[in-house]
Amino acid sequence: MVAGTLGATLALAATMSAGTAAAQTLPSGSNIPLGNGYMGVGYVQDSKSFAPDSRQLQLDAPGVMAPNATYPAGVDVSHYQGTINWTSVKSAGIQFAYIKATESTNYKDPTFNANYLNAYNAKVIRGAYHFARPDLSSGAAQANYFASNGGAWSADNLTLPGMLDLEGGCYGKSAASMQSWILDFYNTYKSRTSRDVVIYTSPSWWNSCTGGWGGMSARSPLNVAHWTTAASPTIPSGFPYWTFWQYSDSGSVSGISGAVDRDRFSANSTRLLALANNTP
Repeated sequence: MVAGTLGATLALAATMSAGTAAAQTLPSGSNIPLGNGYMGVGYVQDSKSFAPDSRQLQLDAPGVMAPNATYPAGVDVSHYQGTINWTSVKSAGIQFAYIKATESTNYKDPTFNANYLNAYNAKVIRGAYHFARPDLSSGAAQANYFASNGGAWSADNLTLPGMLDLEGGCYGKSAASMQSWILDFYNTYKSRTSRDVVIYTSPSWWNSCTGGWGGMSARSPLNVAHWTTAASPTIPSGFPYWTFWQYSDSGSVSGISGAVDRDRFSANSTRLLALANNTP
């Protein structure tokens, strides 16, 4: 995990603290049919009563990062993007991707194997993600399924640690129960892979469904969902800074038909490779 090494780069974290994003009540269950989950599917519903931080980011402050071409660009994809030409994606300047692998304990994305191999062959640094269904089985059971069906890791310069996608209502769980479910997933995934799982979520989901829990901030890098043209995202309570940022659901990238989620990494390409390989 490179979270600790990114603190100097991410001095904006204190400015953009999501503690100002008050928790609200999200749907207790999920109306997302099994297999239909993907990064961002719950974002609009989860954010309906989310009030983003309105304070102004001081772009001239020491250490503050305005997102631009200096920082590695990425995408996240699933079967909804159809067949992808990863050579074209790489040529378009995309350095990393998160690819949907699994959901619950019995669903594997039908395009995962092709996407994961073809992204690797195109030299796109890629990682797998698991769409969480805390209502259907334990965190440990889903982490084991994920690790056995695409979420494994190896230090090969091209594999990011797996990611846990958390969104789409609170699945009938209290904040304390959701915290336990996430920690169960984390511990099992780490025992299987040696890596800290990345957490993908929005401020509204995390603040509501975990109570703004700070228990993962020292364990997991954050991939924050905040679709905005602002210079920086608002982040969930309990996290001091972000590592990845999904800033749009309507990007356009050569090699991918239609709209695709666009992402940024929070530091330079050297740090992205360090996260992939688990090196200092």
